[in-house]
Amino acid sequence: MKTSTITIRPLTEADQKGWYNNWQAYLAFYNTTLNDEVTHATWTKILDPATAIYGFAAFEGDNLIGIMHVVLHPNTWNITDCCYLEDLYVDHVCRGMGVGRQLIEYVYQFAQEQKCNRVYWVTGEDNKVARQLYDKLAHLTDMVQYRKDLAQ
Repeated sequence: MKTSTITIRPLTEADQKGWYNNWQAYLAFYNTTLNDEVTHATWTKILDPATAIYGFAAFEGDNLIGIMHVVLHPNTWNITDCCYLEDLYVDHVCRGMGVGRQLIEYVYQFAQEQKCNRVYWVTGEDNKVARQLYDKLAHLTDMVQYRKDLAQ
């Protein structure tokens, strides 16, 4: 596969099956599952123009080979929104071909068009292969994430 044949664009309703397959593979990569209600809600939010969640996909021809979700949000340290790259997944057979780089560069352009002040994301400390790419495209901060999940 040549990366020059890769197209990246916003997800549409017609992409649901390919998105779903990549979404499930992404969740499996992180050893997690989500119930159908959450998956359906995620898909609905991605397609809803009134929600600040955006979904993009990488295609080789008609084959959806990668997904990316971003969330735009206000913050207290700037007057413009931040762009949080929440999910990024490339089909395992297409890794190492530049697809991840193209998706991240696409979100950089999208965030600039939206007048965001930064793009940021988190990943697993042990996600060494992806981190090799991330180290080339952004800088690693010294921030440590703490989280308390709340019952819903």
